[in-house]
Amino acid sequence: MNNPIRRTFLIALLLAGTVFSSACHRSQTPAAKRYPFTGRVVSIDTQSHQAFIYGDDIPGFMDAMAMSYKIKPEDTLTHLHPGDSISAEVVTIPADPKNEDAVPDYWLENVKVTGHVEAAPAAANTPHLPAPGDDVPDFSFTNQSGKRISLKQYRGEILLVTFIYTRCPFPDFCPRMTTNFAEIYRQLGTNPALAGTHLLSLSFDPDHDTPKVLRDYGFASAHTHDPALFTRWEFAAPTAADLPKIADFFALTIKPEGGLITHNLSTAVIGPDGKIVNWYHGSDWQVSDLIKDASEASTRKGE
Repeated sequence: MNNPIRRTFLIALLLAGTVFSSACHRSQTPAAKRYPFTGRVVSIDTQSHQAFIYGDDIPGFMDAMAMSYKIKPEDTLTHLHPGDSISAEVVTIPADPKNEDAVPDYWLENVKVTGHVEAAPAAANTPHLPAPGDDVPDFSFTNQSGKRISLKQYRGEILLVTFIYTRCPFPDFCPRMTTNFAEIYRQLGTNPALAGTHLLSLSFDPDHDTPKVLRDYGFASAHTHDPALFTRWEFAAPTAADLPKIADFFALTIKPEGGLITHNLSTAVIGPDGKIVNWYHGSDWQVSDLIKDASEASTRKGE
């Protein structure tokens, strides 16, 4: 993984989208584009049906890059293991120019294992995975208003936490988490299951995601400029010194690479007692899942 990333995958998709937009502007939706792909499997995420892969250069499209890919068909994933060398096709679909809400998409198809190198022995200490009933430490952050906050102050409320960084370009990652939280925010005032629920989007990019950046990101995400937004949905970042222990507790993997951050996803529901109600690794959770968790936590609170 020593090859630097000189262009992002998003730029490649957007460039492809420009070409397809002019070709399909009149009556067709954007067509899929396929490129030959080779790479090495780093890890498997069975929950989100994705593999984290270090891909080789794709001449004329993108440079070598480590990132997560959806695998199609999904059952192919059961035959992959860390250390596998693979060949495949990367399929890209640019955003539909006729739909302003559309986003690019991509995945791997026709995946074949071409070799295998045994992975290094696992570390002696097993990584922490948040589990229902775990006490959440009183981590501190600075929010979008420059105010210092801590998790303890949300005791008595149901707290939904997800991790993002505002520059994330990949639609299945931070943008999807934020879109899901935006939908939950829209239901806060009307859905009884969300009574006493607070949203907290935490950035793992504190050097870039300053309070002003987070404030602007929050307004853009909720499609409002009403400061009342932040009474129920906050955006915050820890100090760089605190980030490792926070990442460790929430099983968050982050690695800066070439101006971007390679990362996984972590979303937690924290009960009024400050304990984990449920934890989701990956992007396959639905808004309804978190609403159900919040409803059950609220019911237990009233018992």
